[in-house]
Amino acid sequence: MAGKLENAEAHRSGCPINLTLEVLGDKWSLIVVRDMMFGNRRHFRELLSLNEEGIASNILADRLRRLVAEGVISKRDDPSHKQKAIYSLTEKGIELLPVFAMIGAWGRKWLPVTEALSIRAQLLEEGGPPLWEEFMEELREEHLGIPPAKPKTGPGVRERLQAAFEEVMARSTAATS
Repeated sequence: MAGKLENAEAHRSGCPINLTLEVLGDKWSLIVVRDMMFGNRRHFRELLSLNEEGIASNILADRLRRLVAEGVISKRDDPSHKQKAIYSLTEKGIELLPVFAMIGAWGRKWLPVTEALSIRAQLLEEGGPPLWEEFMEELREEHLGIPPAKPKTGPGVRERLQAAFEEVMARSTAATS
């Protein structure tokens, strides 16, 4: 109990919203987790070069360190390259998926989103908790090595979300041609 009390004293308060914001409330942490979750970006270079918002390398390095320290992601050496690391979502990170779904639904309702960049949020909102659970199971297999409870039939959630994105992009390209 003393350890938990000491840890609580390091925070502004014991409010769950405050504590969550202390871990994830900066400008970039959720974007890094988003890119790992939805883009399956697992290496520093992928997270840096494929980020639509233009994160700086020093900021990315800092956020990765902080997310590892908080237990949201893990880091291990990449066996294929001595100087590379592979980042993975932990269970703590995977369980943020419903939060992302709700943030996406809120953003679609209240903000000037683009169709292409909001299609995934729309599908997650429409699919609700059953789709979130299916996606979290896929993430557990990819990031934690936990085999799925039942065999996969057809494309996974990430593949379906990506196909919907590509379909919207193709439509918008055809419309401007």
